[in-house]
Amino acid sequence: MEEMEEELKCPVCGSFYREPIILPCSHNLCQACARNILVQTPESESPQSRRASGSGVSDYDYLDLDKMSLYSEADSGYGSYGGFASAPTTPCQKSPNGVRVFPPAMPPPATHLSPALAPVPRNSCITCPQCHRSLILDDRGLRGFPKNRVLEGVIDRYQQSKAAALKCQLCEKAPKEATVMCEQCDVFYCDPCRLRCHPPRGPLAKHRLVPPAQGRVSRRLSPRKVSTCTDHELENHSMYCVQCKMPVCYQCLEEGKHSSHEVKALGAMWKLHKSQLSQALNGLSDRAKEAKEFLVQLRNMVQQIQENSVEFEACLVAQCDALIDALNRRKAQLLARVNKEHEHKLKVVRDQISHCTVKLRQTTGLMEYCLEVIKENDPSGFLQISDALIRRVHLTEDQWGKGTLTPRMTTDFDLSLDNSPLLQSIHQLDFVQMKASSPVPAIPILQLEECCTHNNSATLSWKQPPLSMVPAEGYILELDDGNGGQFREVYVGKETMCTVDGLHFNSTYNARVKAFNKTGVSQYSKTLVLQTSEGCNFETQPAPYSQLVDIKKLLAVAWFAFDPGSAHSDIIFSNDNLTVTCSSYDDRVVLGKTGFSKGVHYWELTVDRYDNHPDPAFGVARMDVMKDVMLGKDDKAWAITEGGITKGATIGVLLDLNRKTLTFFINDEQQGPIAFENVEGLFFPAVSLNRNVQVTLHTGLPVPDFYSSRASIA
Repeated sequence: MEEMEEELKCPVCGSFYREPIILPCSHNLCQACARNILVQTPESESPQSRRASGSGVSDYDYLDLDKMSLYSEADSGYGSYGGFASAPTTPCQKSPNGVRVFPPAMPPPATHLSPALAPVPRNSCITCPQCHRSLILDDRGLRGFPKNRVLEGVIDRYQQSKAAALKCQLCEKAPKEATVMCEQCDVFYCDPCRLRCHPPRGPLAKHRLVPPAQGRVSRRLSPRKVSTCTDHELENHSMYCVQCKMPVCYQCLEEGKHSSHEVKALGAMWKLHKSQLSQALNGLSDRAKEAKEFLVQLRNMVQQIQENSVEFEACLVAQCDALIDALNRRKAQLLARVNKEHEHKLKVVRDQISHCTVKLRQTTGLMEYCLEVIKENDPSGFLQISDALIRRVHLTEDQWGKGTLTPRMTTDFDLSLDNSPLLQSIHQLDFVQMKASSPVPAIPILQLEECCTHNNSATLSWKQPPLSMVPAEGYILELDDGNGGQFREVYVGKETMCTVDGLHFNSTYNARVKAFNKTGVSQYSKTLVLQTSEGCNFETQPAPYSQLVDIKKLLAVAWFAFDPGSAHSDIIFSNDNLTVTCSSYDDRVVLGKTGFSKGVHYWELTVDRYDNHPDPAFGVARMDVMKDVMLGKDDKAWAITEGGITKGATIGVLLDLNRKTLTFFINDEQQGPIAFENVEGLFFPAVSLNRNVQVTLHTGLPVPDFYSSRASIA
């Protein structure tokens, strides 16, 4: 029951819900908290002005309150939210639960009415502090949101189960333990307060006094207030609208917007949804059981890693001592390597334990909350939240899917020391001579029939030998400066074709490629000589060089697609893996197949579908970025999310690893100054999106002209 407590607390005030209301996004808020976070919008954003302009609106008008937010390792959460042009912006705050909320645009007026009855400022809007969806309130204000009676009942039962002893409700200071409860007054009394405030005479003599425990039970079993229709406040819910997925009253069916919709009996749908939630919980319960067993396995791995580390260190020290003075100069370095590997393994496993523990606690809390909801006897109240709960249960179960319950680290230390040749080569001793898990890849073969030059660009293609049994994880393409100088890397990635642009005309370049995997790097392929401007020229001997080329101006143009192998399981691929969408309402991450560590690279993404104001994010990420959260939520990604994106928009991403910067464009317009600086390492193009978004990737694009000229001047 304790793990369920997070489900019962308001994300704004951090306390148990008081008079909770249900937002259209299925999240809950205290009625008072909902009023506190209202924001007054400009007149042009109001439903009335939109109707006057002829644009169609729904019952709740969603707003794009948050403008462009940039994510980095220094700020993995939401940035500051921009306000409207007519109102100053206000920084977002954090509730006791750690959820960021909008502060009110102006202090609420003093009123003696309840939060539900107090007048709401005209053109008010509210932003859900959990999913950040914003909507404009209609004329009903907060009364237009249904009350969550089921949640109130679960909170009552939870608080009663946690109460150690019932206290007197009339003691002014230090309430004493109650001895009786009056069923008619519904008040708990201690003996002094009962004699003073509830004497056994007059009309009070007919009241029935019972023990506190019995009074608690009678309170729990007392009939709960029946939910009423939000559109017709005097009518109780009597049917269930299948199309809108909500309880309705008979007036809604006769004269309201549900008159032409399919409806079913409230009781039948109540039983059906309870059955669906119970079936969903069975699958989630199995996942929770597997997670508990997985945590035991991870904790055992920690012990095994500790034991293996001690054993390995002892073996290493023994071998180093046998080499006496020669090995003493290297022993400290080798032990440092082992300890680093030891700490790395422990960190990875402990991080996975922490992540899995948090997810299990959330799963268990959701399970206990759902079980308490199933106990409710209020059909309409249950049906108000059942769809959202069923969806949450399925989504939570999916999060325990592919790869979640698999250890990210092995307990073995793949290191060994062969001391037989060390007396002759002690100065070369290093861990590179220890056992390898697999051999290095074979030497790539340049496909001469597919290599060519056009004007001042060159296209090269290569492949692995036909009989090679060792897979390559990627390739490194190198080009010289066109004058017999040193080779420089111009491409690193998984693709087997690359176009290098920006070469000098009538010049000769040498090109070579090598493959790599986790074990190491292969030898170079044969050198290919390419002549620009006049066509293709394939030779195996060096050719004279006619002109000096600045290697910094070589810009690698690579074609690549999205990578299904590293993407989240909810990502849906089409168009030869160039178009992606998602089957989940939550954000999922997909990476490109090509990684970049040097050079200047530019690609674009077009928005094919954009429904219900989602928050897609575009940028770059490392290979081990989290795939089940929005891009930029951890320190492995650098991204932009723009609330003003519409269908048909084009987002450009410019990664300049020479200057270590990342810049974004929307519809060929640069978005502010450089978004991120000091960007170093191996990066993959990345996108996060949900089922409301579909994007298409465009690669092999040249760097924008104005940026190329600016870079050459710099």
